[in-house]
Amino acid sequence: MKYDVVVIGSGPGGYVAAIKAAQNGFKTAIVEQAELGGVCLNWGCIPTKALLKSAQVYTYAKHASGYGIEITGDVIAPLDKIVARSRGVADTMSKGVSFLMKKNAVDVINGRGKLAGNGKVQVTAADGTEQIVDAEHIILATGSRPREMKFMPVDGHKVISSHEALILKEMPESMIVVGSGAIGCEFAYFYAALGVKVTVIEYLPQLLPVADADVSKALERSFRKMKVGVMVGTTVKEVSVNVEGKCEVRIEGKKGEETLTADVVLSAVGVKSNIENIGLEELGIEVKGDKIVVDEYYRTAVNGVYAIGDIVQGPALAHVASAEAICCVESISGHNPKPVDYTTIPSCVYTTPEIAMVGLTQKQAEEQGYEVKVGQFPYTASGKATAAGDRDGFVKLIFDAKTDKLLGAHMMGGNVTEMLAEPTLAKAMGITAEQIATTIHSHPTMSEAIMEAAEAALGHAVHL
Repeated sequence: MKYDVVVIGSGPGGYVAAIKAAQNGFKTAIVEQAELGGVCLNWGCIPTKALLKSAQVYTYAKHASGYGIEITGDVIAPLDKIVARSRGVADTMSKGVSFLMKKNAVDVINGRGKLAGNGKVQVTAADGTEQIVDAEHIILATGSRPREMKFMPVDGHKVISSHEALILKEMPESMIVVGSGAIGCEFAYFYAALGVKVTVIEYLPQLLPVADADVSKALERSFRKMKVGVMVGTTVKEVSVNVEGKCEVRIEGKKGEETLTADVVLSAVGVKSNIENIGLEELGIEVKGDKIVVDEYYRTAVNGVYAIGDIVQGPALAHVASAEAICCVESISGHNPKPVDYTTIPSCVYTTPEIAMVGLTQKQAEEQGYEVKVGQFPYTASGKATAAGDRDGFVKLIFDAKTDKLLGAHMMGGNVTEMLAEPTLAKAMGITAEQIATTIHSHPTMSEAIMEAAEAALGHAVHL
């Protein structure tokens, strides 16, 4: 079996690379040992968002009277039905990827792929049978998995990862979430919204450490309103299960050492690249930390072998993997694409309120020597947010005081994950505060807050 391009892994990096290669005229195959779509479509981005939507609808139903709606009887949220809906959404999206493979004439080879040298990929099927596939170009897109820490061994029952958190069969009474990145915060919100007593523990000084300080503070306030316990600047020393089946979490924080108990502990301490046993060592492909070393077009030091997505340096985000895939394949095709701009990567957290950010935080901008001007507009002053009952939030824009260009945008509130595209484009294009402020935004919309924040940065806000 001879191909122009073989992709190992079918996540948002892999399947996009395969489609783009086929569209560019290459005979293409994709190797996948599990479901098409990878972790994102099956065990990450998509099913998580389905769970979060159910939690949001449940919350709306419980507070329907605030919208003038009367619901008689109890509002219940059966976990099994919520999980079933989430799995159905994931299955639908995976089938969509399968359709795209057929539409673009990409051969799907089921099994585990491994580099075998000289343009060859060894594929081992679930039954142990092996085959060798030849390819002129091989793209590694094997993704990542939840990181496991020695002090917090995951057993899949009492100490769980994000994988198990998606499909719990019973609702725990209490949960401790270790780690407050996007995954930790989203699951903390989901389970707290359904009535679980949740505590979030973060080693660093603020929740969501990559976020702007104002966003992190607002998120902490939002969690505390939900009665979610928040412990930042706290080290988890050990997690164990006692004879009563309770999880004991030994921590060290502001009060010194203490032990917390919960029914379940969710380990949300990041991800680990899937680079083991894929033939890197045999070919001498350079690895730094747990990332494959590549150039700006994702070429490894071995001719004809490329790597994209979570296994290379950069944010472990689905849309980043897709962008890298397109850049990589366009380079293989000889089109001289523009390298991916890692200074303008949008990032979203799908709690309620939502969080969306792109570019530098205020602290980062100041540390890099920029003189900044900041404009902030609260959702409490937004007519659309008020009408929607989503007054908790704000838009914060950071500009270079000398050039007036946008350096970063940090938003919290209803619909901000959809609104993020505007400041992302503005950042990429070098748009100024004046240009944003003088661009007419439709009224009433939540996206008006972007224009209002730009006006605030210029010192002539109308609605503040």
